[in-house]
Amino acid sequence: QVTLVESGGGLVQDGGSLRLSCAASGGTFTTYAMGWFRQAPGKERSFVAVIARDDTTTYYADSVKGRFTISRDNAKDTVYLQLSSLKPEDTAVYYCVAGGDISLSPTSYHYWGQGTQVTVSS
Repeated sequence: QVTLVESGGGLVQDGGSLRLSCAASGGTFTTYAMGWFRQAPGKERSFVAVIARDDTTTYYADSVKGRFTISRDNAKDTVYLQLSSLKPEDTAVYYCVAGGDISLSPTSYHYWGQGTQVTVSS
């Protein structure tokens, strides 16, 4: 059983930056692809970014490409999401996920964190 704990969310102004962290425990971190999804009020959860187990491959949603960067530190069992040039439409609860393979589908991920709120004010 893998436990994921996110941190780093908060309130930021339009154009600002945040860094989200997700610490994993209870499993072998390097066997999991790690990713981030988000859910805005009244909307379904949507894919944000994912990184391969060996840190060789990343994918991003078109809406965040060029603004967000996913990375992982396998020595610390932690995945990060750097959010830059934030926009009000990035406001959402951000969830860290772990799964066996890279996927853009939320159903592919077995483990989810509790979420961290990101609010971007205009």
